[in-house]
Amino acid sequence: MKVEPDEALAERASRGDHQAFGILVDRYERVIFNLTLRMTGNWEDARELTQDVFVRTWMGLRGFDPRLRFFSWIYRIAIHGCLNFRRRVGRQQALEGEPESTAIGPEGRIESLELETKVHQALDRLPEGDRQLLVLRHFLDHSYEEIGEVLRVPAKTVKSRLFAARQRLRAELERRGLKP
Repeated sequence: MKVEPDEALAERASRGDHQAFGILVDRYERVIFNLTLRMTGNWEDARELTQDVFVRTWMGLRGFDPRLRFFSWIYRIAIHGCLNFRRRVGRQQALEGEPESTAIGPEGRIESLELETKVHQALDRLPEGDRQLLVLRHFLDHSYEEIGEVLRVPAKTVKSRLFAARQRLRAELERRGLKP
């Protein structure tokens, strides 16, 4: 079975093909949800934002240029949605609703959850741009090139900004009593 490229599906969906759009939703729903969860820190907000991203995607498909990567385009929609959401609600909350730790034993689980909580609290204290970079690279495991496409900057710029973001995260973690 041949897998149809995202760009071809987007082209079909832009002409009203609901089935093609459904395939795109199936491909990206989990990824977009993970991004919105990491950016908002709240399951319900992430679910709502994920739905909003796909509504905006559907409505904007006529403006999609099939010469571009669909992945980068929908990610930009998701990131802008998250940023607008955070500005709109005006809150800087710690991440919550993280997946349960896979550490063995109750003591290991508690230590892991405490560490995870401190890391996410530190992440939340960083500027939005730093948080975006760190989430895309370390939580969603995207390459420098993919991040560059999403943020519309060269991969070298991603590397240098990511380096600075890591330094700020490290300083914030040290303020919280965590030593690397």
